[in-house]
Amino acid sequence: MNAVELLKQDHQVVKQLLEKLVATTERAVKTRQDLVHRLHMELAVHTDLEEQIFYPAYQAAGARDEAVMTAEATEEHRAVDARVLPELMKTDPSTTTFAGRAKVLKELLEHHIEEEEKDMFPKARKLLGAKKLEELGQQMEARKRSLKQSLGREAA
Repeated sequence: MNAVELLKQDHQVVKQLLEKLVATTERAVKTRQDLVHRLHMELAVHTDLEEQIFYPAYQAAGARDEAVMTAEATEEHRAVDARVLPELMKTDPSTTTFAGRAKVLKELLEHHIEEEEKDMFPKARKLLGAKKLEELGQQMEARKRSLKQSLGREAA
């Protein structure tokens, strides 16, 4: 699978989890906890793949615009990883505050995903080409398996 297709698949998983999360009510405490835990794992793996493999290749193949785009995308990751997601994880799932924070997380991630899929990924296809995207995809699949294994062990 090429790198862009792998990342788009991850985006679909995250969007589905977010849809389920914002559709829950204050009574669905266990469901909310499970969804946030799964989102946290999916986002940790996805962010790692982008920042360690995809973004560096994209930036190296491009020019200033691509460097700015990767810097912006990385900062969006930081906003989610350092502020929004940790706050949501600390929030009592039986509250309306949780619902509000979940909605903000969903909006931030949907914006990020849309920018990547409409701007970055089409440019990456042109800049990197099919062969390089396949190579990156293979690297990313191997790293994804490894990260999910190690995250699974930490959760156990």
